[in-house]
Order: sequence, then C-alpha cells, then structure tokens
Amino acid sequence: MPRPTIGWLGGDFGFTSQTRLPGDKYSFPVPWGLKRYQQTQHLHFITFSCYRRLPYLQSVRAKRLFELALEEARRKYGLLVFGYVVMPEHVHFLVSEPERAVLSTAVRAVKQSVARKLIGEREHFWQARYYDFNVWSASKIREKLRYMHRNPVKRGLVEKPEDWPWSSFRHYLSGEECAVEIESEWTWRKRSAMGIVPQMRVRENPRPTNRRLDGAPK
Repeated sequence: MPRPTIGWLGGDFGFTSQTRLPGDKYSFPVPWGLKRYQQTQHLHFITFSCYRRLPYLQSVRAKRLFELALEEARRKYGLLVFGYVVMPEHVHFLVSEPERAVLSTAVRAVKQSVARKLIGEREHFWQARYYDFNVWSASKIREKLRYMHRNPVKRGLVEKPEDWPWSSFRHYLSGEECAVEIESEWTWRKRSAMGIVPQMRVRENPRPTNRRLDGAPK
C-alpha cells in the first residue's frame, strides 16, 4: 500500500499531491532561545520535558495518560494534531493554534492532566517551560514529523519508527488509528466518506514576525 500524501492539507502552503511523509532520518536539535508567535495561523512544534529530564514517562501507563491528555485537549480546545511522540523523559507534538483558547492554555492543560495522575510523592513532574517552534512551510512540517518519528530509533529504543507504539508514525504509515486523532490524508478520506470536509487556512511566511510571549525561554 503506498504511503499517503499531504496534499489534502491545502491552505496557503502550496502543497501538492506529491508531497510525501514521513521520510528518511533527520536529526534536528531543539535550539535554545526560541520565541513564541501566537495568532499567526502557523502550526506549532511543541516540546516539553519531565523535571530535570528524569524518565517519568517510562511506564506504559504514563505514556497512555499523556496520549489521553492530548486527545482531551484536542477535543476541548479545538486543536488540530498533526503528529506526536511520547519519549521516556520528554514529548513532542505538532499542532495548530486552538480554536477556543490560546495555545499556552492547551499546553498547560495537557501538562496538568498528566501531572495530577502521576506526580505521586514528587514535588515536580514537568519542567516549567516548554519550547514552541513556529512551522510555516511544507518542508518544515516534513522535517518536524521526521524528527519526532525517528526520535525513538535515534535513542536506540527501537529499530524502526513503527516499533514505537507511542507516536503517530503508524497512523501515517498505514492509517492505523491511535489514541489521538491525527490530521492526515487517512483522516481526510475517512471524513470525506462521511460527508465531512474540514477547512483550514495556514499562512505561509518566510519568517514570522518576532514577538515574545510569557513563558518563552530566555
């Protein structure tokens, strides 16, 4: 079965039906000093870590609770989730700006939901800040999806991305449903068969205008 394309996204990215993902290995270090730009109609590549990078998400239960928290935030705030991965000590996900809140509110809700269930005797569960990279082009979407899906392989946790069940890779590979609803061509086809054709406009800029919001790392 051929892999799906992302021509379904459309919008202002100028995608074509030949734009494919996920792809080969790509290593992207998370830079220090990112600034956040809200209300931009961009997608956002979000990263946050457990306190002091300790493996608080090591257990299957912890990973599942994170997936459930992200799905709950997707439904509650009107997020579009394009991909994610849950690692033992950090998470990545690629999302739109929410319809019913600012992005920081949705991120905080995810973190609080997981922490309330798993903090136990610990004083802290998450690092206080998170990293937000604005994604404004088709190539950047592919780059971030490749990076997060290859993360477990790069870390030596599995041999192939599809061997790690706590990510969106299997969905992109075969349309397999995961705990979080993913915006993909598989999902678009399913909705179209039901007579539902969602609309999304995502503005593409060569560079976003610099603007700093509360919580951006210094």
